[in-house]
Parts: sequence; C-alpha cells; structure tokens
Amino acid sequence: MLLGQKEDAAVQNNPDTTLITPTAPIATATHGWRAKCLQRLVRLDLPVPRTVALSFDAVRRIGEDEMPDIDAIMAQFEPGALLCVRPSSEDPDWGGPKAVLNIGMNDAAYVELSDTIGAEAAATMYMRFVQSYAVHVARLDPDMFDHVHGDGQLGLSETLFAYEEEAGEPFPQDPAVQLSGVLRSMARAWQGTTARLLRQAKGAPADAGLGLVVQQMVPGYGPGECGSGVLQLVNSTTGLPQITGRYLSQSQGRDALGAGAGALYLEKDPRGPSLEELAPEAFEMLKDHARLMRRRLREEMQVEFVIQNGEVFILDGVRVARSPRAALRIVVRLVEDGIIPPQEALMRIDPHSLSELLHRQVDPEAARDVIGSGIAASPGAATGRIVFTASDAQASAARGEPCILVRRETSPEDVRGMHAAVGVLTERGGMTSHAAVIGRGLGLPCIVGASSMTFDMRGRKLIAADGRVFAAGDVITIDGSAGEVLAGEPPMLEAALDDAFQTFMGWADAERDIGIRANADTPEDARTARRFDAQGIGLCRTEHMFFEPGRLTVMREMIFAETSRGREAVLARLLPMQRADFVELFCIMEGLPVCIRLFDPPLHEFLPTTRTGQREMAEALDLPVSDVVRRVEAMQEYNPMLGLRGVRLGVTVPEIYDMQARAIFEAALEAGRDSAPVVPEIMIPLVSAKREVELVQARIDAVAAAVRAETGKNFEYRLGVMVETPRAALRAGEIAPHTAFLSFGTNDLTQMTYGLSRDDAGRFMSTYVQQGVFAEDPFHVLDTEGVGELLRLGVERGRSANPDVILSICGEHGGNPESISFCRSVGFDYVSCSPFRVPVARLAAAQLAIAHKLGEEGAG
Repeated sequence: MLLGQKEDAAVQNNPDTTLITPTAPIATATHGWRAKCLQRLVRLDLPVPRTVALSFDAVRRIGEDEMPDIDAIMAQFEPGALLCVRPSSEDPDWGGPKAVLNIGMNDAAYVELSDTIGAEAAATMYMRFVQSYAVHVARLDPDMFDHVHGDGQLGLSETLFAYEEEAGEPFPQDPAVQLSGVLRSMARAWQGTTARLLRQAKGAPADAGLGLVVQQMVPGYGPGECGSGVLQLVNSTTGLPQITGRYLSQSQGRDALGAGAGALYLEKDPRGPSLEELAPEAFEMLKDHARLMRRRLREEMQVEFVIQNGEVFILDGVRVARSPRAALRIVVRLVEDGIIPPQEALMRIDPHSLSELLHRQVDPEAARDVIGSGIAASPGAATGRIVFTASDAQASAARGEPCILVRRETSPEDVRGMHAAVGVLTERGGMTSHAAVIGRGLGLPCIVGASSMTFDMRGRKLIAADGRVFAAGDVITIDGSAGEVLAGEPPMLEAALDDAFQTFMGWADAERDIGIRANADTPEDARTARRFDAQGIGLCRTEHMFFEPGRLTVMREMIFAETSRGREAVLARLLPMQRADFVELFCIMEGLPVCIRLFDPPLHEFLPTTRTGQREMAEALDLPVSDVVRRVEAMQEYNPMLGLRGVRLGVTVPEIYDMQARAIFEAALEAGRDSAPVVPEIMIPLVSAKREVELVQARIDAVAAAVRAETGKNFEYRLGVMVETPRAALRAGEIAPHTAFLSFGTNDLTQMTYGLSRDDAGRFMSTYVQQGVFAEDPFHVLDTEGVGELLRLGVERGRSANPDVILSICGEHGGNPESISFCRSVGFDYVSCSPFRVPVARLAAAQLAIAHKLGEEGAG
C-alpha cells in the first residue's frame, strides 16, 4: 500500500481531505503548490508514497479546532505506517511551518521497527519525533533535551523522561492523537502574527491559505542500502548543467544537506565517495526521474528522495533555487530543448533581476562583514580603498588602485572623481540624488543615505555602526544591490553577458512594442548603451562635459565675462571641445537617434564655494580675490533648482545655446560625411511657456542657417522640449505645434509636482512609505495618479495639437518596469533610462506586450 491507490469515499470524494491520485480534485489555488506538484509526479507514474492533501479551508478550520475525520485519513495508509506532514502554501516562496516526520512512532512501533531496521535506527527515529513534537506541538522548551547525551535505547529513555517531566504527562502513544496535534500546531503556526508578517514581506496576501500534505514515511533506515538525499540537474549559482546534491546513508528528510563530511556526493567525485559508486542502479534511476520531471513539469526541479533497501522513492519535487544568472540560463536551455516557448521564458524572469547580470556581485556563498547600510541606489559590487575627495579618486585611479569615493553627498564637481572610482558611498541622498542618478548612468555601484555610519570628512574617517573606524586607504566593499557596506574584500562573481543573455534579450526585442533608448552623457555611456542594444540616446546632458578640469576654467571665464561679445569670445574656445564630444557620440551611435539636451544647470554650480577654491580661481583668471568672492555671492540663489537655469539661461544668456547648436550641427556634418546623414535631436530644458520655445527656436534656426551658408551643406535636425514643469504639461497643446518631440523629464516633474526636493527626500521617505502616506517613493516608482495625471494631460493635449509629435520620458523612471507599464498604456513612443537599465526596460516592455496579447486572447 506504500504506492497503491486504494479508493476510499470518506477521503477520495472529500475536497478538503483528498487522497492524491491522477484524477483527484487538487489545485494550487485550493491545496497549494506541493500538493499539486505531488499529483503531477503521481501522474508521471513516479514512485511517490501515498499522500493525502488537506485544503486551505480544511487547515483554516483545523486552526479553529474543527478537526477533519482523522481516522478516515489514517485509513488511507498501511496499518502502523509512519507519516510525515509538510506545508503546501500557494507559492513555495511564502514558506510555512517546518515538516514533522515519523508521526505514529510510539513504544509499539519502536519494538516492531527494532526487529526490521535495528534498535539503534528505531531509537533515532523515535527520539527525532519526540523532540520535534515537544517543540512544535507541545510548545515545550527545546533546551530541556540538552542533557540527553545517550544514543539508542539510553538516549530514547532520557528523551521520553525529559518530555514527561516538562509536559507533566507521558508522551502520547495514539497515532491519531499525534497526527491531530501536528495538524493543529501547523495550522495555528501559519495563522500566527510572526508567520503572517514574514510571508507578507515575501509578497503573500494577508489572507493567504495553507494546505498540508500527509505522506506515508519511507524510513531511510534498515538493511541494504538505505538513506535520503536531494538531486538536481543544474548548478543553482551558474545555471549550467551539473548534477548536484548530497546523499546520506541511514538518514531521513534533508539530513544529507547538513551532514557535513558524512554525506556522499552524487556523481563520482575525487573529493570523496559517491552514490554513483555505492548504488549505481539507484543513481541512474534518480537521474531518469529528474529528467522526466524537467521535461514534463517544464522546469528544473530538485528531487527529494529516499532509498530503501536499494529501491528509490520520490518524496517531493521543488523548483530549483537559483541565482538571477542561473534563472536566465535555465529558461534559455528549456526553450532550446523545446520544453517551453520563448514567450514563457520571458515571463519567468523578473526584469529587476537582470541588473545583477550586468554587474559584478558579491558571491552569495561569501561571508559578509557588514559595517553599515543605506539605500541600494545603483546595483553591483566593488571593492576599493577609501578616498574622501574627487581629486584623491583621480589620483588613485592614476596609480591603478581601485577606490571607493566617500562623500556626504556628491555634486557636479565630483563627477570626474566618480568616473575614477569603482564605487560611491554617501551619507545623504535618495534614489534620485545626484550620486544615485550618476552612479546608475555609469554602472557604478552606489549606496546613498548611509546614515547608520558616521562620516568624519575632516578627520577622513568612516565610523561603522559598531564603532569600528575605517580611515582613508582602508579597503571596503560596496554592495549596491543589497545596500550594504562590507569590510574587506569578499569573493566576487563577474558579470554574465554570455550567449544565453544575448539570445534571451533577442526574444524580448521581438515581443516589445515600445522603444527603449538610453540616457548617455559621455562616449563611454554611449558605448554601454550600444552594448545593451539601446535604440538611440534619449537624453544627453551636455553640462557634464563642462566639468572636466580643462574646460571648467574656460567656463568660469565665460561666467565672469561682462558683455555678450566677451561671452562669445570665451565660448568660441569651448566650441571645438563640445563639437568633438558630439562627433564621437554620433559616430558611436552609427545613425541611431541622439537627443541632446541644451545646457540646464544654474551657472553658480561651476563656481567654487570654498575660500581656497575661490583663491585658486582668482589666480587662474588673474582677478582680485575680492572680485571673485563678490561675483560668487551675487550669483547665489535662494532655490537654484527653481531659479536661473534651463531655457531661462537660453533666453537671458543666449550665447551658450548658440555655441551648443553650432557644435551639434558641425558635428552632425562631420560624423555624416562618410556615412548616412546624422539627424540630431535638440532638446530645450525646463520650458514653461510657448514663447520660450519661440525665442530659442529662432536663435537655433539662425545658427543652422549660418552653418549651412558657411559649409554649403544642407542638414536636418529636430527640435523638441523637455517637459519637466507642471505648466509645460498643462500647456502642451500650445507647445507641441512648435516641436518635433516632447520628452517628459519625470525626475524634475515629480519634484515640482510634490514640492519635494529629490535630494532630501531620502531622509524621511522610508517613514512616509511605512506609514502609508505614499505607496512607493515617487522618485523611484512613477506616481501614476498625481504626476501621471499631468503626463496624461500632456500626452492628450500635445497629440491633439500635433498628431505627429513623438512622446517619451527620459527621467529615471524610464527604467522602472511599473512605470514603463504606465507609459505604454498612455501612448508614449519610447522610454529612455540609464544605460545599465536598458536590458531591464527591454524585458519589462516585452512582458507587458506579451501580457497584453494574452489578455486579448483571453477576452476573445
């Protein structure tokens, strides 16, 4: 009867306590994933011990003390059979109470088993059950068994005596009482507050149900070859084909995984003995069963098995645990083997997990000495020596020494240092702070808002939460995926952009129906965008080009020029530098669209704020220090992000935009000389009114006419607007007729809609989210209600006034899967995001398109 399928109406026709047969009414939504998986294994005619499944409703009632017919359940098994109970929630990731083995073990069973499997094995099984029952059912203190040191009969006697002493009654001998107690304890454990909070943290609904499966035990002890283990056909870390797992003779459950040196390898292995050598026939049978499960269940499965006197039994099958890189390789191989279609493979991978494939990661098996934590602002891991200034980072890079740039918060002046560093750590900031945005753009591991640590910038020390002090030059590791700062240098896993990744992303591109571009400010960014198959550059921020040391002094000269003619003379020296930048970008992108945002930040950002910096600037410009100090103070603004920046500079200091337009046009002609013509896209930032566009457009058209006249060559360009003020979104109907495209800058648009600084939001945003003020950080996940309403109005009014206008978003939300869903639904043509988020966006867009098609087919 161990494998037989005896029919019994009291169980077989009861939807709440159901014998698992090929045709039993078992469903994941009513009985859980484990019960359904076991039914699939039974349908495959695999050697699964008899099992009864209890539904979610049955378990809920058990928790309320309404027990099912225990005698009817036990009648499904051989008289005197030992049983185990395992949890079966709807999703295996939601967990559940720990399995209880050897139910039915009592004094009589001990005597009987001693004759068949030996007294020592029988005593071990009995002791195991008593201790498990004491802790999980009787709720006794597990410390009461600390004094049990004997084995066999002596250890069993000590265990039973300890139970009776603590419980005030003998250990229950009736198997029905034992089973009732186990079922009740597991049902109530699932309903407990701690368990509810743990599973809700994993995404389970508050009212998630638990099923239970009652399965006949195969002892795993006895004469001949007996034991238990687990086997899978792939490596959980790499996803490559490899038989992995362990086996332990004379054992039960998952003992092999914690048995250390006593466990055997599965395949022949030079490191020690193996199951293949010990029991070759059983080993071959296990591999055959695993391959059948993979093919018919359409998934890589871990097989939990028992061998009893050489005979193989399959106790369970669970989806193989896997790293993100393993998950991708697994689904690609399943497609290549004809087991699943590409569309299903795409739907099985979480887009967010792709970030881990694009960067180095701390080896999941490595020990982690955590010294601080913050917001995981840019994924990946990097190890380097601590530096506290951008200049020190550049010096470290010049010596070939990897470094971690540590700052209270970064500013545009730190960009060169960020380029030189391998990771960034800041005390302040949120997901859209300067360090976070630039870090993601550079693919640089970054942690911001690490307020649990003390940043002693004057003493050049970093003090961990536990008091340890790390000075400049000490080695730390930044894990930007987990938001943890680690001491020392743990082992790393390298990025995995292999053939499987390229194949997978090719399937994604075949499915998606929205364009994906990259935000790229430098040639290196552009090359990264090409490597990740972006369809062009959706945002090139030109101001970052001016912070290079050789250009910064010239930029400051321009700021100090008193007249328009003086500014033009200085900007003429920047023109060839800017033109060379654009030529390189156009050549790298090879005809793909490049959208260049004209100068945006307030000019004061280019001026030094310290007395030392101001003295150095006075010396460089041959000016009195007092003149420099006076000019710096005169240019200060109360709220510079809402002051003289963007198009407002273009209107009041038009020489900057004139120079940039000329550089763009001349670069387009040069880059297109030996290839297809380049059609640059020029974007005006921070627009609020139609008249601003008209004024800038007139200047840019004049520059274009001059370049055409000077070169004798014609060229095309597209002029657009960056919609990042609420007024621009509301007046999009007036602005759109003057533009070829509207690109919504959702970072600033969110900031202005909320009246909330994105650099300061990190200080309190987690509290706001925890208290339900906002569902998510609106700088991380697009607010589809408030900001989204402005986007909808902008799209509707812009398209109604100019049906041909191209619509996109180019804020950090462009790489967020939830935000892409909104953009696709309201009719955006493309999204643009940081280069390292391009694969995430490509997959998210593909999944949305597939889900849309499936919805239409379902409706049809």
